[in-house]
Amino acid sequence: MTPQSPTREKLVETARVLFWERGYEATSLADVVQKAGARSGSLYHFFRTKEELLLAVLDRYVDLLWPIVIEPVFSRVSDPLERIFGILDGYRQGLVYTGCTHGCPIGNLALEVCDDLPRAREKIARNFEGWRGWIRKCLDEAMDRFPANLNREQLAVFVLTVMEGAVMQARAHQSLEPYDASVAQLHDYFDRLLAEGAHQRRPVVQ
Repeated sequence: MTPQSPTREKLVETARVLFWERGYEATSLADVVQKAGARSGSLYHFFRTKEELLLAVLDRYVDLLWPIVIEPVFSRVSDPLERIFGILDGYRQGLVYTGCTHGCPIGNLALEVCDDLPRAREKIARNFEGWRGWIRKCLDEAMDRFPANLNREQLAVFVLTVMEGAVMQARAHQSLEPYDASVAQLHDYFDRLLAEGAHQRRPVVQ
């Protein structure tokens, strides 16, 4: 892999943070240049348009999924189902850190740009697919604990939906309460699935 220019990397990382904090439309290229301490010519050398910069930011999020979101949980938690809730707790920590103000960066961009920028929409979907894939991996590793007919792909989609909806409500209410309530209900649903799975595996007494 060809190493990226440090200037390009600085511009992408700066744009990533600004898009998360302010939103895509509210962030100008001039904002990115100023915050990055770069020259306008440097930005246009790497990115002809703001959309191209956004696409690079979305690629960066794909690259950051493992080291920032997944690996810290996997390194300290071994149980696959506890890993799922560890990942969800990471988003809770993010809400605490930002005072429930910023939300999920991919979810924010999905709401803001998907209708107008098809290439960005595809990369946003790729980010969601990557996240969902790790949840599906955890579910697959615990498959013998669930009911035999459970659709694990649909459950992975549901976990993502709970997370995104919970983050959105926490941001709207400026409170952790909706997030905690949503995760608690998801936990209850998992407990019911596990109980059903255990019942199915129980030996039949003749």
